[in-house]
Amino acid sequence: MAATLVVWYLRPHLYGILVDLCGTTERARFWMAFSNLTLLLVPVVFAMSCRPSGDVSVVFQVTSQLLWSLIGLVVSVIALGLVISRFIPKTPQPRLEKVA
Repeated sequence: MAATLVVWYLRPHLYGILVDLCGTTERARFWMAFSNLTLLLVPVVFAMSCRPSGDVSVVFQVTSQLLWSLIGLVVSVIALGLVISRFIPKTPQPRLEKVA
């Protein structure tokens, strides 16, 4: 649920950046879908990698899986931010005025 909320929150902001970086809406849509899947699936993989032990109560097992899921979400958001930030120009590019 947390990953879904993060995807929902980042969607409009990320899409604008991707359109700017990719140049076309088709490319931006692809990378948006890729980013959404990454943000949703990495936490699931982290949660699934947490193996409960038999001598721990169910509450602690669920808490452990939630912890690893949130760690996976944080890792995927940071990785996505680092990758995108590498492609953003350090100095703003001047906008060209259209001459009519």
